[in-house]
Amino acid sequence: MIASWFKSGTPWIWFNAAAVSACLIMIIGVLGLIIVRGIGHFWPAEVARINYQEADGQVKTLFGEIIDTSITPAAIAKTSGFKMADNEDTLVQHQVKTGNRDITGVDFRWLQERNIKDQAFPGDIMVVERREWGNFYGQLVAVKENGATLASHEQAWTVAQAKIADTLKVYSEITHLEKKEIGAINYSLEKLRLKQRKLELKNRLDDSARSAIENENAGLKTQYEQYQTQLKDLYQKVRSASLVAKTDSGAEVVIPLSKVVRIYQPNSMGLLDKVAHYFNKLGEFLTDDPREANTEGGIFPAIFGTVMMVMIMSVIVTPFGVIAAVYLREYAKQGFITRLIRIAVNNLAGVPSVVYGVFGLGFFVYILGGNIDRLFFPESSPAPVFGTPGILWASITLSLLTLPVVIVATEEGLARIPKSIREGSLALGATKLETLWRTVLPMASPAIMTGLILAVARAAGEVAPLMLVGVVKLAPTLPLDGNLPFIHLDRKFMHLGFHIYDVGFQSPNVEAARPLVYATALLLVLVIIGLNLTAIIIRNNLREKYRALEG
Repeated sequence: MIASWFKSGTPWIWFNAAAVSACLIMIIGVLGLIIVRGIGHFWPAEVARINYQEADGQVKTLFGEIIDTSITPAAIAKTSGFKMADNEDTLVQHQVKTGNRDITGVDFRWLQERNIKDQAFPGDIMVVERREWGNFYGQLVAVKENGATLASHEQAWTVAQAKIADTLKVYSEITHLEKKEIGAINYSLEKLRLKQRKLELKNRLDDSARSAIENENAGLKTQYEQYQTQLKDLYQKVRSASLVAKTDSGAEVVIPLSKVVRIYQPNSMGLLDKVAHYFNKLGEFLTDDPREANTEGGIFPAIFGTVMMVMIMSVIVTPFGVIAAVYLREYAKQGFITRLIRIAVNNLAGVPSVVYGVFGLGFFVYILGGNIDRLFFPESSPAPVFGTPGILWASITLSLLTLPVVIVATEEGLARIPKSIREGSLALGATKLETLWRTVLPMASPAIMTGLILAVARAAGEVAPLMLVGVVKLAPTLPLDGNLPFIHLDRKFMHLGFHIYDVGFQSPNVEAARPLVYATALLLVLVIIGLNLTAIIIRNNLREKYRALEG
């Protein structure tokens, strides 16, 4: 009975179903963890005032967010060096985010529950998000400007919010001047320098050309000085005001408003206030630049870099993959050589991605990019233009990585088109090229889009090759801006996958950065889903369009 049951194939169906179910459960579990941790990162957590007893018997006060709890059996706790009473079965510890790293030197502390005397959640505890040193937890005492007290105690909160709003407006002006106006002038000055150097190398720098360059240079420097004067005045505005706050130890500290992003009192916030705060933080995460070694602020440059790289990669890999598949299926003589090429293409899909990165660094960056610099950009020497990692080389490297997927998918699509359609087209007087261009390729377009979907899904999440051919921890400028030629394919860029790796494993404060890792991972999944959904919609429209012909 058992032997006949196995021969019937039924057990293998159940085994396959069980394997698929297990995979789905694990995928849903991982996505659920990422969603819960990622979405919850922006919600304002309540801040506790904890009175606890130190080892020397002194009772101290601590402000902080309780973010994790650890329960350890007594036997294991004793082996780890903890002293346990006979009636204690477990050791309960709470991880508290205390902030104030510039004062205490640490962001987190573990407190044993048995040492906590009491805890409360007073409404006047304030959280200060800063541009440096992470969060500050304390109580607002006063607001000062140029050394004079503007408000204190109850009136200080309203005045502080108004001053912070004014400071943020000034910072927006500073950012605009530094990144747009002064950035454009610096770019133009560098272009002028390279133009002069190029004329010198060609022995064409005559007096008229030199005079024109000097006049343009003088005009740009005059604008630069004017913007620098404006910047100096703006920085003076933001440096004049400050907050006076009291820490959990009772000491008063001065926090310049130039270092403050926002302040809020989570324990006194209502539901609507928390929702508004949540969406403000979410908007900052999606639209702002990172700060504090990428552990705070937003990740817009990484989002932009990831999407732009995938789009450039798609533009490169699709035509090459389709041309290769068309040649192998429609033109190449089917034989040993063709089969060998197909085997090689299939094997390329299994090559580790870092190998492609090494190849891209050696061939595209050093050889191809170096020769481009010598031929077309000699005036930039010794500084490389294309002879250094950048978004172009990263996109081409990922195109090679995903090329086998597009070739195989396109070949399968071409193979499914009935031979009678080709013969009918030829019988009506069309040439082979016309048949291919107007009939075969349109009908194979859903398969081409399938290959592109798979290519995008793999390329968007790759990190190892990008570390060698263009991705960086923090890119000062985007590959796309308002300076001619607008698209700068030689620039380095940020990437969501590398951002996750950097924040999660290379951050100087891994514990503080952990929630951001989940949020960035969730965003990367959403970006990949968005790109794939776009391609799927296009594929389905093409499939419906050519369904009648396929039938």
